[in-house]
Amino acid sequence: MTRQPNILFVMMDQLAPQVLKPYGGTVCRTPRLERLAADGVVFENAYCNYPICAPSRFGFMSGRMPSRIGAYDNASELPSEIPTFVHHLRTMGYRTCLSGKMHFIGADQLHGFEDRVTTDVYPSDFSWTTDWSLGPTHWTPWYHSMRAVLDAGPWRRSVNTNYDEEVAVEACRWLHDHADRVDGKPFFLAASFIGPHDPYLAPPSHWELYTDDEIDDPRVDDIPLDERDPHSRRLYYTTGRHMDEIGPGDIRRARRAYYAVMSWLDDRIGRVLDTLEAIGAKDDTIVVVSADHGDMLGERGLWFKMGFHEWSVRVPMIVHAPGLYRPRRVKENVSLLDLFPTFLEWAGDGRMPELFAPIDGGGLASLAGGGVEGWPDTAYSEYCGEGTESPVLMVRRGRWKYIHCDDDPPLLYDLAADPDELTNLAGREAVGDVEADLDAEVHRQWDPADLKERVLESQRRRKFLHAALAIGRRSPWDWSPIRDASREYVRDESDVQGIYGAGRSDKRR
Repeated sequence: MTRQPNILFVMMDQLAPQVLKPYGGTVCRTPRLERLAADGVVFENAYCNYPICAPSRFGFMSGRMPSRIGAYDNASELPSEIPTFVHHLRTMGYRTCLSGKMHFIGADQLHGFEDRVTTDVYPSDFSWTTDWSLGPTHWTPWYHSMRAVLDAGPWRRSVNTNYDEEVAVEACRWLHDHADRVDGKPFFLAASFIGPHDPYLAPPSHWELYTDDEIDDPRVDDIPLDERDPHSRRLYYTTGRHMDEIGPGDIRRARRAYYAVMSWLDDRIGRVLDTLEAIGAKDDTIVVVSADHGDMLGERGLWFKMGFHEWSVRVPMIVHAPGLYRPRRVKENVSLLDLFPTFLEWAGDGRMPELFAPIDGGGLASLAGGGVEGWPDTAYSEYCGEGTESPVLMVRRGRWKYIHCDDDPPLLYDLAADPDELTNLAGREAVGDVEADLDAEVHRQWDPADLKERVLESQRRRKFLHAALAIGRRSPWDWSPIRDASREYVRDESDVQGIYGAGRSDKRR
């Protein structure tokens, strides 16, 4: 690449990397993603920094741990004064666009993006504010429920597939429009899909690509409620498991639908990749594939996310840039926070611009190229949402994962020897030094008691504001894509000369 590279960021919602063949999956078929991984850099141990949607996204957009910018749950605002990597890319000469979900809360629905070509799929107000005063096992209808599992199967259409079809169409349209400008500017495009997030409703065409018999069962069976760690026990109620019975057939259908949605999404991603080739940008574009968090998919009897077991907190991270990196697999621990400086490293040819706020991530450019010296091999994640009354905090360092909550006994797993996290080593003398070191790291990164007070204060404020703004005339913050039909297609005689558009691909005059 001889100039600033274009960057295409393909993001999924609630995609557990374990289902993908590049990460050891054996059933789910995603040929376009598999091709990107085969020719790219696969980060084997990438983590989200918060295992639900909005705070995770605010973290990688800002390069900061979510709690440091007040992002505590799915109804927290991303403050407009927080610089995102998109702001920096604009100052570095990039044209920036968001097609799809980013779950911004508040009046600022751009946060640096010059173009936003779809609306969002979820509320942009404070309606989904967590309320710890209700208790850690409280369930309310807007939480997840087992209906997502029990209703899984082929569906002619759904909100999610409708939305993701629009994401793909608008991303491709924007790429063509960008190419037609012929101004030489590089682009950053985020194509951010809601799939394979529950409900697990699969297009019939892709449901039929699979059979029930080939669907794999969870690696770890349902763990009895009284044998679960305290947070997993609370999530039994928070996700509505106490209201519905889930059988082996239900699990298999949900996993089949999840795989089918991913195959359907792979086709949409393929359209975007084909558009890169059609506009002549394939060789000048770095493609990054990731997700905001994973999905337990029945592992350990758990569903969705909200915890720190591997299927919930790990994410795929694939970098396809054949002009920069040879194919390789990276075992070191990384996180979504590391994307902020990485994008800027690529845009600045290794030189970082002046940052006007601190960031917590480290650039991955050297690591992607095989340079591991000095990498801290540590990832952090946190959770302050439903199903707890105190922050739940995670450190992954080397082979070890440590989980702390002031209300619970600690958890310590050796993921090299115990990848399914079946044996809690906390309290064992043989690993006492490891536990003490990781506990000290938790308290170096966070002040759990202070964080709890800040969370509670924020919850009280937002609950009040939401109630007040529901009185009288409402002024929604939801994003409406800006389109002026008077300037589209053919509107007067002067437009006729441009009726063919600017998309000619041959050299004839």
